[in-house]
Amino acid sequence: MRFFILSLQKNILPFTFIIIAICLVLFSKSNLTATTNGLILWATCVVPSLFPFFVITHLLSYTKVVSFTGKILDKIMKPLFNVPGIGGFAFVMGLISGYPVGAKIVSDFRKQGLVTKDEGERMLAFTNNSGPLFILSSVGIGLFGDTKTGLLLLCTHILSCITVGIILGQFSRKSDIEFRKNYSKKYFKSDLQTPSHSPSRSLSNYDYNSDKTVSFRNLGEILGKSINESISTILLIGGFVVIFSVIISILNQTHVLDFISNFFKPLLGLIGFDFNFANPLVSGILELTNGVKLISSINIKAISQNVILCAFLLGFGGFSVFLQVFSIVAKTDLSMKKYFVGKCMQGIFAGIYTFIALKCIPFINLDLIETSNNISTSISQTNSTIFSFFYNFGILIIGIMFVILIFNLFNKFWNTNET
Repeated sequence: MRFFILSLQKNILPFTFIIIAICLVLFSKSNLTATTNGLILWATCVVPSLFPFFVITHLLSYTKVVSFTGKILDKIMKPLFNVPGIGGFAFVMGLISGYPVGAKIVSDFRKQGLVTKDEGERMLAFTNNSGPLFILSSVGIGLFGDTKTGLLLLCTHILSCITVGIILGQFSRKSDIEFRKNYSKKYFKSDLQTPSHSPSRSLSNYDYNSDKTVSFRNLGEILGKSINESISTILLIGGFVVIFSVIISILNQTHVLDFISNFFKPLLGLIGFDFNFANPLVSGILELTNGVKLISSINIKAISQNVILCAFLLGFGGFSVFLQVFSIVAKTDLSMKKYFVGKCMQGIFAGIYTFIALKCIPFINLDLIETSNNISTSISQTNSTIFSFFYNFGILIIGIMFVILIFNLFNKFWNTNET
């Protein structure tokens, strides 16, 4: 039995790849359509929204902006998220740019030795997020036809990623003194030439890519490097988009997606959601963009369900984004465990925050289709006790979390003043 399990683990990937290759031949027509749609999605949505940000963030890494941001945000990022101030740069750029810019910046920080392994893994979980351009334009206006929906999803998305960062920071108490002692000589040789620098010095005082700063003399060289690296990353993302479009097409043709969706129907029924969301939800867990598009197209009166599930998928990101991040951090020693846990938490918190906002703000009107009602009316028509449970449970969890946060912040500032 043990030999069979070991043999299965060893051959599962080759067997899977063979099955996919056979399906590519058997369903060539539908796969061709899926590939075309994936390429169109990549060319019309991903490249215009991400490529400029990849170039500009790479150029900024050759300036003093990162270290300057670190110095300013160190007093905020350290007590709030338990990361150095330069984490603020990754957090802000990750929110502005979208997946997977935050992961790229954190990966570069780790390569440069600017963050510890624990800090890098936690930063991956809350700095790599969906961008406002995608949430407001593609999801809010493009799919739901309403700016309010996009703003609501963006606010709950940001609030949920901050929540994850705070929780992971409060549960991580690893000291970085040993990191300063072991890595400062390797990564910050120029700083160690003066004896006044101690190993416990904050990483916000160090310069990211400080070995070479951009100037008019080397602007062409650095710009060329930035564009080359950005092209490589954007092509990598495009490959994932196309591959997952084909995989979802194969799962649809073989009815595997329907089979997997059956396991989600009891869960959806438990929380009072329509069973028709099962298939789109599985698609979204695999690939974010396709899943959000499918969920928004489900025509039901309680449109709040569409919005809440989209909020969950935007927070979770999908396995396509997970593999994109994994490919980016593969050359570092960062583990993906905390990232996966953090994204699961972010999806859940985003859904809870969205539900609470829809429940507590009755003037939000999402009359997008003729059969839809006002969002507050839609929720009230969903006579499920589980909704009340989630509402009260969410309020309780948020209250406890903020009490713990205030207590920990008070302790940190108190200890700082004493020293």
